[in-house]
Amino acid sequence: ADPALAKERNCMNCHQIERKVVGPAFVDVARRYAGKPGAATLLADKIVKGGAGNWGPVAMSANPKVTPAEAQKLAAWVLAQK
Repeated sequence: ADPALAKERNCMNCHQIERKVVGPAFVDVARRYAGKPGAATLLADKIVKGGAGNWGPVAMSANPKVTPAEAQKLAAWVLAQK
């Protein structure tokens, strides 16, 4: 995955690589989950199903148009941000 896929799947509407917008910066997500077992699977699940309570009061919307394979690629890419 890369920024193009993140943009195509509307991730960049709420997230940026190095700064918080509506949701956390991808580098902050990568730092929080660095070295945690199962982090890519957890994030891929949140990408598809959405989530709440991890980064403040604003919930992450579900992204049902993102396939599980794309979600895995996006999660791996997010975790690789520094």
